[in-house]
Amino acid sequence: MMGAMASKSASPSFDYGQTDPGLSVLRMAALLAEAEDGPDEETLDLLFEQVEAGHLVDADPAQMWPELVRGLMSPAPSKMIGTLRDCGALFEILPEVAALFGVPQISDGEEEVDLGEHLMTSLDTAAKRGASLPTRFALLVMNVGKSDSPREHLPVHYRHVERGRPRIEDICARFRPPAECKALALLALAECERVHRVSKMRAGPVALMLERLGAFDAPERFQELMMVCASDFCAHEGREGKPYPKAALLEIALKACADIAENDLEARQSARAEAIARAFRSERWASEVG
Repeated sequence: MMGAMASKSASPSFDYGQTDPGLSVLRMAALLAEAEDGPDEETLDLLFEQVEAGHLVDADPAQMWPELVRGLMSPAPSKMIGTLRDCGALFEILPEVAALFGVPQISDGEEEVDLGEHLMTSLDTAAKRGASLPTRFALLVMNVGKSDSPREHLPVHYRHVERGRPRIEDICARFRPPAECKALALLALAECERVHRVSKMRAGPVALMLERLGAFDAPERFQELMMVCASDFCAHEGREGKPYPKAALLEIALKACADIAENDLEARQSARAEAIARAFRSERWASEVG
């Protein structure tokens, strides 16, 4: 059965018997994310037995990282997450992520969504867009502060950023991902929901947001954050394949600031705000005329 699974994926087969039992659980889940079919009952039973035997207790997360990367970078990362959850391994490997399943959230006045299910959909959305590893890692962990939001506030999550930051830092300390993964995950934690709410009615805050997001001095990270936000947005029902309007809005603002070169910080921020306001008015006028 193992050889059949490996043959369906683009990855070479491996000897399950000679693989550390703890690592083999995550490796199988990662392989299944590359395969055409999901795990059969026999495979899940085998993985469950490995988890029940305690093989994950002493497994080194840093050695698990390459397998986690393999699953995240697959065409369907949700298969890895789903397999790990079904066999009980997700709680052992990423308890912060496992705790998100069953937790409700609303977004932009929509109906409630299950955060765990939404996470898996957003990862698959990012995969379809060819997203980078930092982008996929950010989507995996950016909501971990929402798992224990006070029940009386649900489905709204107050102060989840404060709860999420130490959890993301702990995940990164365990798995030791590249520094860019941690940096983007923390940025997404703090800014993704703010990006979703950005409005052309307030040019000054938009200018400050662009600066805070690194749009001027870290453009690659800014673009990766836009991919995080777009994948999160398009994971909601009815939005698959649609453009992300907030990214387009911020792109208009960023282009409006391209020629501003004031050395004084206050003057530069003021000039950027004025340029963005003009661009937003022009864009709105063009839309109304069109």
